Amino acid sequence: MVKKAEQTDSSAPEVEASMGQITLVHDHTDIARLMNPGTERHQSLQGFDEDYVDIVDYIVRSTHKIWEEWGMGRIYTHYRHNAEVHLADGYIYSREAMLTSSINFLSAFPDRRAYADDVIWAGDDQQGFHTSHRITGIGTNLGYSVYGPPTGRTITYRTIANCFVFENRVCEEWLVRDYLALVQQLGLNPHDVAKKLARQGVPEGARPAALGAVERGVGQNPPAEYQPRSSADFDIEDFVSQILNEVWNWRLFNKLRDYFVPNYICYTAGDRQIYGISDYFAYVMSFIVAFPDAGMSLDHIYWNQDPDGTYRVAVRWRLTGTHRGYSHLGEPSGKRVQIMGITHYWIKDGKFLREWTLYDEIAALTQIYHEV
Repeated sequence: MVKKAEQTDSSAPEVEASMGQITLVHDHTDIARLMNPGTERHQSLQGFDEDYVDIVDYIVRSTHKIWEEWGMGRIYTHYRHNAEVHLADGYIYSREAMLTSSINFLSAFPDRRAYADDVIWAGDDQQGFHTSHRITGIGTNLGYSVYGPPTGRTITYRTIANCFVFENRVCEEWLVRDYLALVQQLGLNPHDVAKKLARQGVPEGARPAALGAVERGVGQNPPAEYQPRSSADFDIEDFVSQILNEVWNWRLFNKLRDYFVPNYICYTAGDRQIYGISDYFAYVMSFIVAFPDAGMSLDHIYWNQDPDGTYRVAVRWRLTGTHRGYSHLGEPSGKRVQIMGITHYWIKDGKFLREWTLYDEIAALTQIYHEV
C-alpha cells in the first residue's frame, strides 16, 4: 500500500495488485537478483525505458548504470535538461552541472560502490513518482577532491537521495550525503575543513545568508499545534508529523518514551549509531543546546506499508536555528544555520522502531564559520 503527502492517493495499490510485486530492497535482496528483474512489468511505467519493471527497479539499476558501470553519460537520458539538485548548502542546476559534479566525485573515489539499502516511493506514471533511495557507499580516495590530494584511504558513508521522476527522467532531486563521516575517515579535522570551505567564499548555487527570526512561534505565543489532516483513527502522516512537532518544536521530550521503543536505534551523521531512549534524548538535546530557538519544518512525507504492518516512512525536513549554545559544533557564533535532512523511519503498532537520519554536518559547520 502506498500513499503520499500533498497529493491525492495514487493508484499504485491497484496497479500493484493487478501487475505483480513491486521490487523490495530493504530485505537485502542480493544484487544478482536486483540486476536481473525479468521483463514483466510490475506497474505502469509510461514513458520509461522498456527494461525497467517498476519504479524501485528504475532507481536501483539506473544508479548502478551511471555509477558502477561508469555510464555517466546516462545522466542525459535519466535527468531532465534543467534538473535541479538541492544540496545541504545550495543547489546544482542542469544535468550538465550534475554530470560535472558526479564525474568529480567518481574521480576522487573511482572504485565507488553504491549499495541500495532501501527505496521508499509514492506516486504513479501519470503524476510522477517520488522516491527516497538510501545508499551505503564504499570507495577509496585515489584522486583529488575538494578536500585535497588523494589519501589512499577507504571510506564508508551513507547517502539518501530523494527524487521526483517523470517519464524516465529525474526532474528534481534532494541529495544528502554524510560528508562528516567521509571527512573523518580521510583523516581530516571537520572544523578545519569547514573553515577552509568558508574561506573559499560562497560557492556558485549556494543559498544566501538567512535574515530575520526563526519562526517557531509568533511573538510571545507558543509553537503552533499540529492540525491533523485526517479524521481516521490512525493516519501515518498525522502520527509522524504530530510527534516530530511535539518533540522538536514543543520540546516535549517525554513523548520519546511514549512513542519510541526502548531499544530504539538511530543511524545518523558521522556514522553515529545511537541506541536506546536515553542516548536518543541526548542526541535530540545536542541540537537544541546548539540552536536554542531551533524550529523544525517538514517539507515532504511519503511511505510504504509492508505486509507485516511496518510503515517505512521518508521525511524530508529542515531545522533552522541561531547558533547560540556550546556544543560539538564549537563556540556560539550567533549565525543563523539551516540544516536540510532526510530521515527514514520504521514504525509499527504506533511505535517508532528505527531511523536513518542524514544531514550534512560539514555544511552546517561551514555556515557557522562563514564571515558573512
